[in-house]
Amino acid sequence: MKHETIEKNSLLMAILITIVISVGGLVEIVPLFFLKSTIPPLEGVKPYTALELEGRDIYIKEGCYNCHSQMIRPFRAETERYGPYSKPAESMYDHPFQWGSKRTGPDLARVGKKYPDSWHIQHMEDPKSIVPESVMPRYPWLAKTRLDGSHIQKKMSVMKTLGVPYTVQEITNAPSEVSGKTELDALIAYLQSLGTAVKRQ
Repeated sequence: MKHETIEKNSLLMAILITIVISVGGLVEIVPLFFLKSTIPPLEGVKPYTALELEGRDIYIKEGCYNCHSQMIRPFRAETERYGPYSKPAESMYDHPFQWGSKRTGPDLARVGKKYPDSWHIQHMEDPKSIVPESVMPRYPWLAKTRLDGSHIQKKMSVMKTLGVPYTVQEITNAPSEVSGKTELDALIAYLQSLGTAVKRQ
C-alpha cells in the first residue's frame, strides 16, 4: 500500500489513525489496571479538614491557582528557593489537583506553617505591605464574609465517593467546624496545610 493511496483516501486514513491511537492507548493504559496504586505512599498525608476543604474551594473561587502553582519541580533553583520538590502523594486527596505551570507568584506547595496566620491576614488585606513588588490584588472581603457551611457535608460525601477516607463522624461534625468562620479563616487553614506532610518526614 503506497502512501499516496492512504493520503488520497480520507476514510482509510481515519481508520488507520484510529487503529494506531487505539494500540498506543492500550499499551499505555492496560498496565495501570494491574498496579495497586500509581502513587507511591507518603506517610503523614491526611485528608483536608472541613475548614481546609472550604478554604481550598475559596482558593479556586478567587482564582489563586491562576498565579500560584502547587508543584515544586525537582530542579536545583526551585528546591533551593522553596524546599523539597512536590511528591505525587501530597495531592492524592485533591480533586482536581492544583498543580500548575504559570509562575506569576511563588509556588505554594511548601507554604504551610512557613508564616504565622497574622502574616497571611496582612498579605490578603494588603499584599504590597508585605511584598512591595507584588502584583497580587487585595482581598479585604474575605475577612468579612462568613462561610456558608450548608454544603460542606455534601462536599465531603462526594470526596469520600472519590476515595478520600473521611469517616462518618468527620462528615457529621463538619458544619460545627466551619460555623462562625470567615472565608479568610478557611483560606488560611488551607494554605497552612500545604506541604506539612513532607515537613513531618
